[in-house]
Amino acid sequence: MKIILLGAPGAGKGTQARKIMELLSIPQVSTGDMLREAKAKGTALGLEAGRSMAKGELVPDAVVVGIVSERLKAPDMAKGFILDGFPRTLAQAKALHEMGVAIDLVLNIVVDADEIVERLTGRLTCGKCGAMYHRTFMVPKKEGTCDSCGGGLVQRADDNEATVRNRLEVYKQQTMPLVEYYGRFGSVKEVNGTGKTPEAVFNAVKGLLGS
Repeated sequence: MKIILLGAPGAGKGTQARKIMELLSIPQVSTGDMLREAKAKGTALGLEAGRSMAKGELVPDAVVVGIVSERLKAPDMAKGFILDGFPRTLAQAKALHEMGVAIDLVLNIVVDADEIVERLTGRLTCGKCGAMYHRTFMVPKKEGTCDSCGGGLVQRADDNEATVRNRLEVYKQQTMPLVEYYGRFGSVKEVNGTGKTPEAVFNAVKGLLGS
């Protein structure tokens, strides 16, 4: 099954993608993770992506499409996959279509903007193992320290309110049209994530997957 996950930054796409991956035994393709990895390695594409992310802007289509195109050629993608964070623009969607990729289901996770701001501005990440925490919803046992590995917890530079709200506006302008685009093919299913736990959202997702 070939699935696209849509939803604003902080809507919980990554969490749901991992759960679907375990349920269906298909790989998750997270463009956000790939772009951050490229940035950390200091590649030309990574540095370009980093400049855009720091401003809360979308990474240029050419950068993202190039990374995803290579990933889709991998053998483990043959039986299906979950695209998390791609496509984000109509140009990216059309590029995916031109690759000959037929999408079976588009899951659109909808969450209220104020809730997303609260989620992202309180988010903390372990600098050592990458585990995620939150100042309100998922508090570590010891302040500033990862429960799993003892590493220090940090806040991403782009997880401040001004940048988050800019990211939401960019999403509204450039990504929401994808709902209409894929809606023409009848492949879009909406999931309400406002005020919902990840487990509650996943129960709704399973219903749409027929599981």
